[in-house]
Amino acid sequence: MNRRQFTLAASALALLAADPVAAQVDSALGVAIDGPQRTAKNRARDAFRHPAQSLAFWGLAPGMTVVEIDPSGGYWTEILAPYLKATHGVYIAAFDGDAAAFKARYADPAIWGAVVVTGFGPASGPLAPPASVDLLLTARNIHDWLSPPGFLGKAFADFHAALKPGGILAVEDHRADPRPMVADARDGYVSTAFITAAVEKAGFKLAGSSEINANPKDTKDHPFGVWTLPPTLRNHAKDQPTPAGYDAAKYVAIGESDRMTLRFVKA
Repeated sequence: MNRRQFTLAASALALLAADPVAAQVDSALGVAIDGPQRTAKNRARDAFRHPAQSLAFWGLAPGMTVVEIDPSGGYWTEILAPYLKATHGVYIAAFDGDAAAFKARYADPAIWGAVVVTGFGPASGPLAPPASVDLLLTARNIHDWLSPPGFLGKAFADFHAALKPGGILAVEDHRADPRPMVADARDGYVSTAFITAAVEKAGFKLAGSSEINANPKDTKDHPFGVWTLPPTLRNHAKDQPTPAGYDAAKYVAIGESDRMTLRFVKA
């Protein structure tokens, strides 16, 4: 184990000592986090996304079957796919839309293992065979599922069907608290109570919450919602110029959003 891997493992173990329900970090995870397969762009976000600590809290373990919902830029894919390859698990990416670019990017089984791609959306079928998944991860997606009507409920029902009894639903999302959530979370921030109620309605139980991904600098009153902050750094509304006096450095100094980190289990 090199110095960076040791630091990651030590940091995660310190967190585990304070959180008795968190799962043990194993050395294969440190190897995946520190591996050359990760892009510099994604690695630079580790200070805000805390991959070792977050995955330990959620309960990732060797040999699991893991579904990730809408992997987007592949932040978690770059860690989970090689980790599950090394520990004889299965990584499944669920997409709402065309996954051709994703399939091409993660096509080399020597690096990523046999990545499985499945559909996910308002009219999609099952994510996986019933009760076959150990852990399902949705990171910064739920705010996008409040329309069309009924999609949010379908999403959580799909997750419940795919997970084994006692399986883990891992949630990370932009946190509106303590101020109220705006209608349909149009600014990207969702309340913890809203998510918890919706997930528990689908048959899950909240098993833990963590401040791993909290950011007290996030004032949650940005001109272009959460997307004003890194990594997006949006600086104008659609078809509008950047406002006079806009200062990107202000938002870079805040960093990425304040986020809830929750672990649910299938009842």
